[in-house]
Amino acid sequence: MKTLMISIKAFILFTILTGFFYPILITGVGQILFPVKSNGSIVTKNGKKTGSALIGQKFDSLAYFFTRPSHVSYNPMPSGGSNFGLTNQKLRDIVFERRNMFISVNCLDTLTEVPSEMIFASASGLDPHISPQAAILQADRIVKYRMFSPDQQQKLLNLINFLTEKPQFNFLGEERINVFLLNLSLDSIK
Repeated sequence: MKTLMISIKAFILFTILTGFFYPILITGVGQILFPVKSNGSIVTKNGKKTGSALIGQKFDSLAYFFTRPSHVSYNPMPSGGSNFGLTNQKLRDIVFERRNMFISVNCLDTLTEVPSEMIFASASGLDPHISPQAAILQADRIVKYRMFSPDQQQKLLNLINFLTEKPQFNFLGEERINVFLLNLSLDSIK
């Protein structure tokens, strides 16, 4: 009986510590030190919440940059990939279809090397980034669709360069561009 009472007291103590005090402490620290990130990095435009800089979003219009494909349709609740193996025929078919679509929509040469992030979904299905190369390959389509002048085309290329994020600590990862932020900035080119 004594052991049972000690177990119950330990259970109650750790439930209070880890279920109440710890979450409050971590939430408070996050709100004080990283308020934007701890609230989901919500981006507002003209006073309206337009999305999160942390979650990939689908852009169907030819006037905007496409983000990488998502197996979960950019839904953050059941995030995840397809889990198809590299030898799976269904994955090969999907990749072949995505590659052909990217080349066709962007009017590229059939021998163009399409960046992998434009044909493979990320493991979470929510990655908001593409490579600068993937953005450059889409730039001509956007220039043509928006009927940009040569000056506006140069502004677009400058915007891609400006929004390119360096690898973390200059050596972790690769250069990348947040497509959501790029597309929001794209509308400001006049």
